[in-house]
Amino acid sequence: QLQAFGGGLVQSGGSLRLSCTASGFSLDYYAIGWFRQAPGKEREGISCIGSKDGRTYYAESVKGRFTISRDNAKNTVTLQMNSLKPEDTAVYYCAASLSSFGREEYIYDYWGQGTQVTVSS
Repeated sequence: QLQAFGGGLVQSGGSLRLSCTASGFSLDYYAIGWFRQAPGKEREGISCIGSKDGRTYYAESVKGRFTISRDNAKNTVTLQMNSLKPEDTAVYYCAASLSSFGREEYIYDYWGQGTQVTVSS
């Protein structure tokens, strides 16, 4: 089971750190992706990190502001979000893929429950 947490309410320009943890299995062999869904919009993949090589991907909308990292010893993947904007307001999800790396939803095997991020202007 995956769990995403760390969301909250922050002012524009502020920062939040989201974490994704797993219970019952190790994230070591999984690529982890972060997705978000804003009201009235489709869910989009915004970042992911590879399992062994640690390669990363960022959507253009978050590049330079968000940083994904993993700590396998703590079985945790973190998304550090800086310079937040009102358009970053969304429910954020983490997901785990055993076989692939990327932003496509279909490659992910497990999903967390989502955590709300609200950025006020």
